[in-house]
Amino acid sequence: MKSIAMTGLLVVSMAISAGEVSYPEGYRHWNHVKSMVILEGHPLADPFQGIHHVYANGKALEGLKNGAFPKGSVLVFDLLKEVQGEHAITEGERKFIGVMQRDPERFRETGGWGFEAFAGNTRERMVKDGGKSCYGCHVQEKDRVFSQWRD
Repeated sequence: MKSIAMTGLLVVSMAISAGEVSYPEGYRHWNHVKSMVILEGHPLADPFQGIHHVYANGKALEGLKNGAFPKGSVLVFDLLKEVQGEHAITEGERKFIGVMQRDPERFRETGGWGFEAFAGNTRERMVKDGGKSCYGCHVQEKDRVFSQWRD
């Protein structure tokens, strides 16, 4: 039993040291920052068409408010299909959750942020290039974050 626990700990520490972003347990209980609907025809519709909600942990909320994101900040982009009908747009199935995790030491190549996406309601990782493709768009934004705090 002790060796199983040690093996598990070793696997987790190897993943962390390799620069993987963790699945954000309980993110729906974090601070809700904003919601937005991207429809067909928008420049970002492929792949971001749908309803998205952005959540921030406590450290990321601090960063959104003061403009400096401390290590440990985590932002979650929860993307769901949009269902249109009867003069309303409602949430369909989850497409993916996108995660940004701030750690300047671990994620030097991507501006101090780790990037990951988890498919649907699973923990299947979608980012295959260490977050470089995500960073390519985020690099243009202040501290690499598109969302802003609004009172």
